[in-house]
Amino acid sequence: MLTPNCAITGNMAEAETYQGDQGLVPHQSSHSAADLWSSLKKAFFIIGSTTIIFIALQNSLTYHLQHFWGASGNFWQNQWDKILYTFGDDPYFFMVYGTIFVSYIVYWSFGIIYVFMDVTNKPAFLRPYKIQPGTNEPVAPWKLFKCILWVNFNQIVIGYPFSVLLFHLLRLRGFDHSHQLPTFHWVMFELIICILFEEIGFYYSHRLFHHRLLYKHFHKMHHEWQSPIAITALYAHPVEHMVSNISPVFLGPLVLGSHVATIWLWISLALLSILNAHSGYHLPFFPSPEAHDFHHLKFNQYYGVLGVLDHLHGTDVKFRASECFPRHLMMLSLVPPREAFPDDTLKGKVIKGKQC
Repeated sequence: MLTPNCAITGNMAEAETYQGDQGLVPHQSSHSAADLWSSLKKAFFIIGSTTIIFIALQNSLTYHLQHFWGASGNFWQNQWDKILYTFGDDPYFFMVYGTIFVSYIVYWSFGIIYVFMDVTNKPAFLRPYKIQPGTNEPVAPWKLFKCILWVNFNQIVIGYPFSVLLFHLLRLRGFDHSHQLPTFHWVMFELIICILFEEIGFYYSHRLFHHRLLYKHFHKMHHEWQSPIAITALYAHPVEHMVSNISPVFLGPLVLGSHVATIWLWISLALLSILNAHSGYHLPFFPSPEAHDFHHLKFNQYYGVLGVLDHLHGTDVKFRASECFPRHLMMLSLVPPREAFPDDTLKGKVIKGKQC
């Protein structure tokens, strides 16, 4: 059986030779209609369950905030009115500076927690939840420092002109910049549309950057981390960051002409999602990050967010055949995924020098 270090050595060898996904075997299936229906069912399930959770949380969260804080009337509208009263109502200020500030605070508020875990190897009880045991335990300081610098560059230096561009595009399209917040049901509808647009935009742009002509110049930087940590989510070449990280997230709001508050909510959810996907930990009651972690390990598998387009295009075949696939679910108990779904059938076997 391979030790973690042996697996890492094999992966690093592939990292030096990988030139894109041109070697990917196209999905061969005579049941294209069945695959399409299966993909659609998966999308409906993910989006539907997310919607139900948000509806439940909206009612209970609003009630408790009103109860404990003594708020009356529409709680969220009252909070938004306070923000407008404090900072004014300039749409440019909110869309450009507000968006950068919100995204930065959300990313690092949660990212720093993972950084602490990766640097200190604490708390010890979370180590069994590592997806690739023995990697980044602890993370190399120089790699971490380089990652932090590049992420900040992308968020601020690249994020500012992109936010300005987005503001002008929204102004040309026409967007909701009223003092009144959109209704909860309309926000839910917009979030669903944003999820679908992000899946489409990210899958195809991400897969494009895996082409041999683009990979070595742009996307190879992100794949320096074959065992990713949370803050590597935005560790990317600036061109890739604009095209594949930011643009898919803003496709939905741009098409819908969303209110800035909705855009902030959507960005926050998207950032939390990618932080979790890159975290390297499959924690209980969190969405499974197994698929994207597998992508970093194998390169040409699972390009999307939801996995719907991966299933449709057959870019999840190796993942589904691996022992990582049974773990790809939200764990509703405290049992670590590797204990609940141990590597039994492939124990002692080597697949191209690596194990999942």
